[in-house]
Amino acid sequence: MSRPRQIRFNAFNMAAPGHTWAGLWAHPRDRAADYNSLDYWVELARIAERGLFDGIFIADVFGLYDVYGGSPDAALRSGAQTPQIDPALVVPTMAHATRHIGFGVTANLTYEHPYQFARRFATLDHLTGGRVGWNIVTGYLDSGAKGMGQKANRSHDVRYDAAEDFLAAAYKLWEGSWEDGAVRRDRNARVFSDPTLVHRIRHDGPFYQVDGIQLAEPSPQRTPVLYQAGTSGRGRLFAAKHSEGIFLNGQTRPILAEAVHAVRQAAAGFGRDPHDIRMFAGATVIVAPTRAEAFDRLADYARYVDTAGQLALLSGWTGVDLSALDPEEAISYVKSNAIQSTLENLTLRSPEPLKVKDLATLSATGARAPFIVGAPGEVADEIVSWVRDTDVDGFNLNRLVSHETLEAFVDLVVPELQDRGVYKVAYDEGTLREKLFTGRGPKLPDTHPAADFRGRGGASGQPRPLVARA
Repeated sequence: MSRPRQIRFNAFNMAAPGHTWAGLWAHPRDRAADYNSLDYWVELARIAERGLFDGIFIADVFGLYDVYGGSPDAALRSGAQTPQIDPALVVPTMAHATRHIGFGVTANLTYEHPYQFARRFATLDHLTGGRVGWNIVTGYLDSGAKGMGQKANRSHDVRYDAAEDFLAAAYKLWEGSWEDGAVRRDRNARVFSDPTLVHRIRHDGPFYQVDGIQLAEPSPQRTPVLYQAGTSGRGRLFAAKHSEGIFLNGQTRPILAEAVHAVRQAAAGFGRDPHDIRMFAGATVIVAPTRAEAFDRLADYARYVDTAGQLALLSGWTGVDLSALDPEEAISYVKSNAIQSTLENLTLRSPEPLKVKDLATLSATGARAPFIVGAPGEVADEIVSWVRDTDVDGFNLNRLVSHETLEAFVDLVVPELQDRGVYKVAYDEGTLREKLFTGRGPKLPDTHPAADFRGRGGASGQPRPLVARA
């Protein structure tokens, strides 16, 4: 008899005082104001590893939220994802303090170059012993583009065209520049690397050009585990072709189930096993020893949510200035250059019109994703049922009061899920990829497009087309 499907969790955080819920940093028990200290991140990593989480998924955004009212003031006052620090720089410290947990690092490729980027993530993979993943994002805030000297962000679909080009160059660097065995470390022969097994990358794409040898030797995974969060039409194709883990939102089970099914179907069209992609739904969980205590916590936390800050986040995500709408007005769909799937979920896919005022509340509506409150058994029931009804593999647990809500989940919900046989009782050995995909080696499988660039001559190979087979 096969064992029950094992549910997976990431601790979803951000290197900023506010993350998905603006204002909670002001709660007297919250630690997020210390986001710029190493102790904060080490404690977070140790709690999550004690709970046998697959990873710490660190969100990031390049720019400030200034769509709301045409100003960044609301985001600045409430600490809504600003100020912020570079999430990649906290990872080695967390890795040194732990042994197993992985790290999903968000990095915006629009303002990077593949040559320097490939070295940075190879470095992270080396320093973590193969425990790093890259959450591929292309950006959606014009403020970030302007900060980088551009007039505005690239249009939505062009961002994905650029991402295809960036990944082709990065795959050549990670997979094709250094052959296996190129690094000898032969003290007697005084040969560190065999030049005949090292190849120059030549990439002349529409957005990026590379002519050089990958600076870092191959890391344990070569290419980091690849995460992505796009579920718009164009984003879905990109994710189905490249991603190993996808982060989805959806405030109802049908919305989430449809997104999961569509991505898995698209992955099969690219010749991939549909279950070669781990689907993580965003989720907000408040748990306490009793149901009454859990709802008391909800009421307590809700008092600290900053309405203007929350609407500033939503305005940035959707590209719609919510300050211009009446709080009692329902949000409507408009074509935007921001996160298309977020606005579609709140409008076109929503079973009922959603009012602006409700989007800023600590609730299922405000969460845009599973929102679970209760005693340990109740929370476990909900988690298991969401997995059953939507086919997700697990959840990115949103930060609320840090690190209180994470610790409560680890202490109260994890044992409940283990007793039901749906959650691991120990880590597997190996890299992040080996832990996510039992029985797989540390490198990407041959069915992944990165494999097109492996081995001698792979550095100058051509990427497979984006169009999926029917």
